Formats: sequence, C-alpha cells, structure tokens
Amino acid sequence: MVTEHTERGGAPAAGPQAPTAPVRGPVAGVLPLGHRWGRYDLLWRVLAAAGSGVAQLLALPPYGLWWLGPLSAALLLFAVAGARMRRAAWLGALSGAALMVPLVRWQDVFGTDVWLLIAAAETVYYLPMAMGIALAARLPGWPVWTAALWVAQEAVRARWPLGGFPWGKLAFAQPDTPFAGYAALGSSALVTFAVALTGGLLLWALLRVVARGPRTGLPAAALALAAAAAVVLCGTVAPAVGRPPAGETVTVGMVQGNVPNVGEMSIAGERMQVLRNHADGVHELAGAARAEGTELDLVLLPENASDIDPFRDPAAREIIDAAAADAGVPLLWGMSRFNDDGTRYVSSVVWDPETGPGEIYDKRFLVPFGEYIPYRDFFTRFVQRLEQVSSDAVPGTEPGAVEIGGTTLAVGICFDVAFDAPVRESVAAGGGIIVIPTNNANYNFTGQSDQQLAITRLRAVEHGRPAVVVSTSGISAVVNPDGTVAYRSPEAEADIHIAELTAADGPTLATRLGAAPEALLAAVGLAAVAVAVVASRRARGARPE
Repeated sequence: MVTEHTERGGAPAAGPQAPTAPVRGPVAGVLPLGHRWGRYDLLWRVLAAAGSGVAQLLALPPYGLWWLGPLSAALLLFAVAGARMRRAAWLGALSGAALMVPLVRWQDVFGTDVWLLIAAAETVYYLPMAMGIALAARLPGWPVWTAALWVAQEAVRARWPLGGFPWGKLAFAQPDTPFAGYAALGSSALVTFAVALTGGLLLWALLRVVARGPRTGLPAAALALAAAAAVVLCGTVAPAVGRPPAGETVTVGMVQGNVPNVGEMSIAGERMQVLRNHADGVHELAGAARAEGTELDLVLLPENASDIDPFRDPAAREIIDAAAADAGVPLLWGMSRFNDDGTRYVSSVVWDPETGPGEIYDKRFLVPFGEYIPYRDFFTRFVQRLEQVSSDAVPGTEPGAVEIGGTTLAVGICFDVAFDAPVRESVAAGGGIIVIPTNNANYNFTGQSDQQLAITRLRAVEHGRPAVVVSTSGISAVVNPDGTVAYRSPEAEADIHIAELTAADGPTLATRLGAAPEALLAAVGLAAVAVAVVASRRARGARPE
C-alpha cells in the first residue's frame, strides 16, 4: 500500500529548508521533481522542455532520427506536468523555439528577420498547447488527452494565419516508419496522435516504477509498455486496411533542368536559361528513351520550369512546342501564367505534342511573402525589399486531378503538399499517381528539400499510391506507396530519370474520411482541457476556508 507520505515524493528536506509545494495532478509525487529535487525542479523542467524541441528537430529530416518523435512528446509532458499555467506557457515557448528556430533556418534566404519572425510565429502555438497539456495531465488517462492536444495544435497551425504553415509536424518525421501506416487511416493527424500517445505511454510506464518501486510498479509499467508496443505494431498493418487495388502501369519521364546563378531569377536572361535547361532535358530524355527502346507515356517537369509565360511569349512557346514534339508524348510543364492586371498563376500545364496546351492545375497554397505579399501596401512600407516580389500570385481553387496521356495524376505544387487537403482532394477526384512539381533552387543543401520529400513520402502512404517529386534543381524523387524512396536525384545538378509506376485505383480510408479524424482528435483534446478546468475550479470551491 502506498502511503500519503510516499505519494508526495518522500521525506521533506532536512535542515532549515522548508519542503517545496507538492507537484499537482495525476503525476503528483511521481515525477522526480518537487520534494525530491527541491530547488532543481525548474532546472529539470527547462532541460526537458528544450530537450523536447531538440528531439523533435532531430527526428525530422535531414537528421531522420524518427524514434526521437515519441521522446519529444514525453519530454514536453514531463516538463509541464504539475506546472502552473504561466510556467507551462513559457516552457512551451522554449520547446517550440528549440524546434522552430533551427528547423526553418532555410527561410533566411529572404533575410534573417524573416527567418526569425516565422520561427517566432510558429513558436507561439506551443504556448497554449503546453498549457493545455499541463491541464489535461491532471486527468486519468492523460497519455490519450495530451496526445490529442498535439493534433489540435497542428490543426490550428496548418490553417491560421494566412492559410497556415504546418512545417515540423510530429507526423512529418515518420515517412516510412511503423507510425507512417496510420496515415492510411487518418492522415497526418492520426500519425501525430500515435507518436505522442506512444511517448505518453512510455513516460507513464517510467513514472509507475519511480512512484511505486520496481516490485509494485513493474506490472503496471509492463501494461503501459505493451500498449505502446501495440500502437507501433498496429501502425505496421494499418495500410492493409482498405488498400486500393492496383491500376495501370505508366512509364514516366522526369526532367530536372537545374537553375544557374540561384538568387538572380529576376533577370530575364536567367529565366530564359532555366526554360532552355528544362527543354534541353526533355530532348535528352527523349533521346535516352529512344536509345533504350523505352516508350514514354508522359514527361513531368517542375514548378517554374518556365517563368516566362508561353501563352504571351512566342519564343517560349516555340521552345516548349519543340520539346513536346521531340518527346512525342504529353508534357506536364510548370510555368507562370500572367494575367492582364499583373497578377499570375503558378501552374502545371499539360502540353500535348500535337494540340499544345490543355488541362491546367493552379497552385492552391501559396507562400506568403514569397509568392505574394499579403497586405502589400502595409508591409512594403516597413520592409522595402518585399517590393522585389513584383507580382502577386493568385491561388487556384480546383483540385489537381489532371488527365495526361490517358492517366489521371493527383497534382499538388510544392507548398501544396504540406497541407492535407490539396493532395487528398486530387486523389479523391481520381488521381492515381501523386505528382509534386517543386522549385527549391534557393534551398539546396539547407535540409528544406529533404523535409518536403519526407512530407511527400507520408502522402504516398496516406493515399496508397506512388508519388513523384520533380524539382528544378533537386531533390527529385520517386516514392513507393509504402513511403520508401525508389529513386532520388542529386541536388544542384541537371538530371533525367525514367520510372515505371503503377497507379492506384481508388481511395484509402484516409482519403474517404478526410479531415474527420483530425477534427475528432482535436475535439477530444480540447474537451479534456475543459474537463480539467471545471474539475480544478470545483476542487478549489470545495476547499474549506
């Protein structure tokens, strides 16, 4: 039997020092804080919070230590459990900053101030999440409720403000791990939940042993470890549930033309060189296919393979026409299409060798301050270099289900892939192969391309079909439906590749359910916080004066 003295963490400190206040919540007297370590309580919390952010960073590409994902969730819970709200908030900020500042370091191509501003904005979301975790940790079953709060945080961060910025989700560190399989059931939200739940269960097991000793605590800890193992095991078999049947096999050509003099893309000559590089790549690919006796079905080119609008520039159109004629099959060519008012669309256009331009997909999620300037008059007043973004891109509104060469592709351009909706809706509209044209020329060797590839790999598992990333300067890749990489190009070099891909015919369960799992899990987490607040107020009201 555990006495009250034991539950409060042992005997009070000897000598003139008074014992510190007991840790509150379901882990009271269990965490090695409070009475047990006295004045070092804050130090351990700070180390755990910072360690949580660093662990999540290292779990993500380019590091790829995916098993640190559950540890990240466990450390944040360890840091804030039993803490007051103000302390939980700044501990959450510390965790978020330890992740976000180095994670989005590649944003400094727009300036150090832009990088740090984005990192700070992303860090803000960790404050209410940490406060919510501290509250939910007071309830029985806290590993479930605290894991659901990770989903709630990521759901909001992926939507607001300015359309959201979901980079760095727990799920995005798990592209081909046992956790990835949950994407086929409930998209990235269910993957995040499974990772955080595993971390919570591991922490729960440790705390049982610490609180009750090996003899009493080990049976309960063994149950928690078995539950964590079950979470991992179920993730490995999840993709088999409702796996879509195989469809047709398609021979796809990929062209990575490379970008010279990165950072000078505003110069017309450089834009023409990029266009010529990709046209030359198509000619090289067509020659290689003929030499090998390979019959191509279609050729994919990246976002911004032409920043010169061929609908308005006859020379650009002539170059693309010649490339399509040589390939003898339709091309999916990334280009900018300008409107009469000076705005533009970031598009992927089907270019047929006989009939010319056909179906068009316009990028739906645009990069704020990169592809357009929100509230332009206001922001350019304070940051003059934003005027270098001379034209604002306009978002598309339709799913990217693009028919080309008798095959329907699920197209999402670059930033689109970070969001659940664009790829999901394109697949639901009939896309059998996921295609992500992208332009990461400014981010070569920064880790950004690896991070985007990891997200694409998770999308392949989520929708049970192969995925292709085709980039101006790398990383271009072919991804299997299980998230493994079948081909990867070098960075900052021209490259061509031919791949045989088997399209999927039909949706996965995740495709069918859409945002429902995310909404349900977020609601569970928020409901737990509400219950904890009500219970806390009632407990205070019941105390004698």
